[in-house]
Amino acid sequence: MENNDLNPEQPEEKMSSQSPDKTVPADNSSAKPATPETGTSEEIKTGNDPENLTSTATINQEERKGRGRIVSVQGPVVDVWFDAVDDVPSLYDVVEAKTVDGKLVVLETLEHLSQNLVRTVSLMDTLNLQLNATVYNTFKSITIPMGDGNFGRVMDATGQPLDNKGPFDCPKRVPIRYIMKPVGFNLKDKKGEKLEILETGIKYFDLLFPLVKGSKTGILGGAGCGKTVVILELINNIVKAHGGACVFSGIGERIREGNELYYELKEAGLLENVMLAYGQMDQPPGARAEIVNVGLCLAEYLQAKNKDVLLFMDNVYRYIQGGQEISTLLGRVPAETGYQPTLASEVSGVQERIRSIQDGGSITAFQAVYVPADDFTDPAVVAIFAYLDGNVVLSRDLVQRGMYPAIDPLVSSSTNLDPAIIGRRHYDIAQNVIVHFNKHEALKRIVAVIGVEELNKEDQKIFTRAEKLYNYMTQPFHVSEVFTGKKGEYVTIPDNIEGCARIMNGDFDHLKKEDFYMIGKVPRI
Repeated sequence: MENNDLNPEQPEEKMSSQSPDKTVPADNSSAKPATPETGTSEEIKTGNDPENLTSTATINQEERKGRGRIVSVQGPVVDVWFDAVDDVPSLYDVVEAKTVDGKLVVLETLEHLSQNLVRTVSLMDTLNLQLNATVYNTFKSITIPMGDGNFGRVMDATGQPLDNKGPFDCPKRVPIRYIMKPVGFNLKDKKGEKLEILETGIKYFDLLFPLVKGSKTGILGGAGCGKTVVILELINNIVKAHGGACVFSGIGERIREGNELYYELKEAGLLENVMLAYGQMDQPPGARAEIVNVGLCLAEYLQAKNKDVLLFMDNVYRYIQGGQEISTLLGRVPAETGYQPTLASEVSGVQERIRSIQDGGSITAFQAVYVPADDFTDPAVVAIFAYLDGNVVLSRDLVQRGMYPAIDPLVSSSTNLDPAIIGRRHYDIAQNVIVHFNKHEALKRIVAVIGVEELNKEDQKIFTRAEKLYNYMTQPFHVSEVFTGKKGEYVTIPDNIEGCARIMNGDFDHLKKEDFYMIGKVPRI
């Protein structure tokens, strides 16, 4: 398959200003590709994506403008020398090179080491990239195809397709980085505004951690706790019910999971409502870090068209991890626990782009956050915490007990659990459920020693009902049917609230707690 042209002439806007003499001449598509000496454009091919696809990119060679040479290659870090000062790229400008076998390598400028020497990070594999190889400054930052033609498609960090469907049918290319314009916030406009709740069909979310349009929710947990499964179930349930636009940004996660998500969306008939951007774990750190900006750029395009966008990011920690690798490769002095010294500014730069705009749409973000070694005091996790409206924490103890989804209701929190947002009855029942869970936590060690029969009658009721509530909050997922053999269950908010109320009122005291494990709605008794 031939991929889309990575043409530096197409972006409609430019990140940083350049003098007129730095403008890259327009590409003559009818011109015959020639060697660098001819002064025309040359097409080169690459196969750096997971499918070993070939893609084309046009390197400007007219009058040898922007020409430099490679003086050092250390893994993904490439130092480039430019003889002319006017040819030196600005920060984040793209420099293009090719390997000995003619494959394109896209380099992003991250440091100016001297007047003529720049340090770049490769967004592709640097295998077969030679010392003294010729490179060309595009005088542009990374751009991606932009338009409704991105629906149902998968792109990488450089805007190249990964789905064997050919070039993107998009009218323009836009940069993934830009300087944000300040947005005024008028409290009078927000006064009395009705927040719209997004029903997820997942009992824990809808009861205790409700989602509203324009909010940011983090799903935090260690390795193997089920973050990706929860994200996939949210996509399956919300996109089906919402029917709106959705963007999925796969940041440094497993290729298998990205492949499965693509085909699950296709089989469910949802693919045409979703734009996908993948920076997978086998790619260099530059690609894994920049895929976040690609996903945000796609979401902002839809938001500008007055659409309510669902943005799924899996996994935000991998973005920080990619930045950590780049920082180390660039020789920067690490900060606490080895993270990059720019950790706070990098996280804020991403999170502040997720916002609602006046006279425009909203971006509702769901972010999976890997917690290294289950340490919630890790600086990267703490940096992400500050920007989230809801923190849903997955517990390894619940995973070991088979309680899926393994959400810990006593550690998780949400600012949307407010009677003004969800209603008084919903709020009262949710608070009563949390009281039962807290009482269960206080009694379980006593019960482990003396048994539940030794508790007083009131504590016995609360303890047994809390165990039924814990089991009732487990739920078979649609996306895990192939693994569990159980049909997925979608539970509406009214059914969810009613079920919890009946359990706490004692309507099911005659049933065992096992009767509530992995069910949808409460039994019809």
